[in-house]
Amino acid sequence: MIPARYAATRFPAKLMQQLGNKTVIRHTYDNTVATGLFDEVMVVTDSEIIFKEIVDHGGRAIMSKREHESGSDRIAEAIEDIELDIVVNVQGDEPFVQKEPLEKLLQVFDDASVQVASLMQVLKEERFIQDPNYVKVAVDKNNNALLFSRSAIPYHRDKNTTPVYYEHIGVYAFRKNALLQFTRWPMSPLEAAEKIECLRYLENGVPLKMIVTEYMGIEIDTPEDLERAGKLLNYSS
Repeated sequence: MIPARYAATRFPAKLMQQLGNKTVIRHTYDNTVATGLFDEVMVVTDSEIIFKEIVDHGGRAIMSKREHESGSDRIAEAIEDIELDIVVNVQGDEPFVQKEPLEKLLQVFDDASVQVASLMQVLKEERFIQDPNYVKVAVDKNNNALLFSRSAIPYHRDKNTTPVYYEHIGVYAFRKNALLQFTRWPMSPLEAAEKIECLRYLENGVPLKMIVTEYMGIEIDTPEDLERAGKLLNYSS
């Protein structure tokens, strides 16, 4: 499921921006379908413009019935009456989504104790580490998330150490019941402060399994990201 809002706060209409010969949302949809990993791929949106963009090009889309605070809430409404075990949330602003990281994400559900999982990649450039548009995650020795933040975590106080900084990539996988439970909880305090929806799981005691990937794609959050994505697209082609 690909949740897709039209009125993004930081970059309005970003999903309908042109990236090469397609819009951002079509790159995301087409690349997700191309992985061959899923029984079904659908865009879930509040926008008739995005709905039409997907359907007119042969894709599947669903219009949300209600307003939603998060992509997870939007997906939960869409899948409530669908019989399924695991649902993957690929954010609409992830045009370079690839098969390998999604495959690794799905594999962790061979462990019955895993309820929610997500992706992360190493951040090395200081400007990205300090940028609040890049959500960072700190993990324990088993790669379970300890905290998500827009701040640089950990704070590098001891200059004799070399901390590893991870960027949280906005791709999640959930067991259906875990996702439906998420929507029944009120927005949690850390989630409200940071505007990071997965903090609601941590604040309600549900572990998030994090998988390291060398994905190195670009999430489209700003016009500058779109420019970088254009250069990456030209380079890869």
